[in-house]
Amino acid sequence: MLNDFFQSFLWIALELTVLFIVVSFVINLLQGLLPFEKIEQKLSGKNKAFAALAALLFAFITPFCSCSTIPVVVGMLKKKLPFGIVMIFLFASPVLDPTILTIMGVILGWKVAFIYTIVTATLAVLIGFTLEALGFERAVKNVVIKGGKQETKRFNVKEAWQETVVLMKEVFPYLLLGAGIGAAIHGLVPTDWIANTLGSEKWWLVPVAAIIGIPLYIRLSTMIPISQILITNGMATGSVMALLISSAGASLPEIILLKSIFKKELVITFIISVFTMASLSGFIFYLI
Repeated sequence: MLNDFFQSFLWIALELTVLFIVVSFVINLLQGLLPFEKIEQKLSGKNKAFAALAALLFAFITPFCSCSTIPVVVGMLKKKLPFGIVMIFLFASPVLDPTILTIMGVILGWKVAFIYTIVTATLAVLIGFTLEALGFERAVKNVVIKGGKQETKRFNVKEAWQETVVLMKEVFPYLLLGAGIGAAIHGLVPTDWIANTLGSEKWWLVPVAAIIGIPLYIRLSTMIPISQILITNGMATGSVMALLISSAGASLPEIILLKSIFKKELVITFIISVFTMASLSGFIFYLI
């Protein structure tokens, strides 16, 4: 059993590490060609549909975890960007990571990655504009935190590699954690038990998985190998996606940080919105 665990762990860790390094380097290299100042102008434009697309693009090219989005959100609020656009970025950035989406496509299949991208992006836009229409901008505190401005980057191979190394140093422990948990589930948890207890017929596991994921501070890079093992062992894709999205979209550290810039009503609404986003996404996968 231990031999199987170590073999699974080494294979999963190696696969994720290679994919993460290659894709992260390419993304960092390409970011040098992206004009951040023009993106900010599009975010504040009068065309809401185009501004929403710009917010999704900005979220896509700034792949942060749930906590590291907060300084950027503060900067966007200080620049008086439309509240709905800021909320779209807040919900989309942690779950739309080009590196993780590529890894998801390789490990879970490109169909899953494509549907995941469309569903999460659409729900982020709908939730963002809904919060704006309901007037939740009133629940933003007087922000005094500095930061959040994105500097223009140059197209530089050396800098791209240095940023990839820095990112890997930060992410690598999470990759190992995910590989370890995935290998443990693969070797220690009975397949029949997972199939019978967490199978696709149990629709109620979708909201349950969404609730379980919210308090956790788990990166998508950690959840991907875990998701692969759970799906392989019989857990419904919908439940796995709900857990993945809720754990990436919110966390206790992020909620604490949000309390410093949002009033209580907006923090609670944010948690409910992440749960809704995760549950609806899970049910879509469940139906498919």
